[in-house]
Amino acid sequence: MGLKKYRPLTPSLRYTLTADFKEITASKPEKSLIVKTNYSSGGRNNTGKMTMRYIGGGHKKVIRDIDFKRDKDGIEGTVKTVEYDPNRSARIALVFYKDGEKRYIIAPQGLKVDQKIMSGKDASPEIGNTLFLADIPLGTIIHNIELRPGQGAVMARSAGSYAQLSARDGKYAILRMPSGEVRMVLITCKATVGSVSNPDHNQEVYGKAGRSRWKGVRPRTRPVAMNPVDHPMGGGEGRASGGQPRSRKGLPAKGFKTRYKAKASNKHIIERRKK
Repeated sequence: MGLKKYRPLTPSLRYTLTADFKEITASKPEKSLIVKTNYSSGGRNNTGKMTMRYIGGGHKKVIRDIDFKRDKDGIEGTVKTVEYDPNRSARIALVFYKDGEKRYIIAPQGLKVDQKIMSGKDASPEIGNTLFLADIPLGTIIHNIELRPGQGAVMARSAGSYAQLSARDGKYAILRMPSGEVRMVLITCKATVGSVSNPDHNQEVYGKAGRSRWKGVRPRTRPVAMNPVDHPMGGGEGRASGGQPRSRKGLPAKGFKTRYKAKASNKHIIERRKK
């Protein structure tokens, strides 16, 4: 999993950095795990009104059904392929289980084809195996972490991310999250051993505006270039700076806290994320 640099045959290729895709072993997804859905909304809601700006176009995507619950406890699975998924930054792996079922999982860093994986209490704390936080050794690097038992993984799922199991205190495990936040999670929640694949994703350089359009991202208008009716920072004579940075709805940007002060999960956060 590395990066590919190009010869500067065109102006855009001079700076383009893309993944080399050397870990990919299959080019087409498993047909039985494709989900048919109207994925491309163009930022419109069910009435056709634009609710999110700067979204639209882009290449057509096929949705893969990813197993975030890893609830086939005690059944051994074999990794058949490592594949590219256009809907996420990480790689995915196709797993064949002994009972004949096939599932996609988020591929951890270092997962190989033909490797055996398992989930549940009988699983060993090896890369790709999913265990309860009560059974994972302290200091282990983990990803795909549940926030509530049986919910399915919701934390540390993007490329290269991971958390660390620091300690256990009663019915809670203490985790250091990818953001630097230290928080408590119930030891009955599951997590997968290892870090997420494709750690070089944040080093990629698109090189040209057209590649953003392939991704479904449209050009963004600067707020100071708008009229006062469109944005609080718009208007003014000449190249006015726009005043205090704020959102379209008037909320201050640059460090203004929007988190609800009495949020129920505050009691589980030991240390806030790094600024």
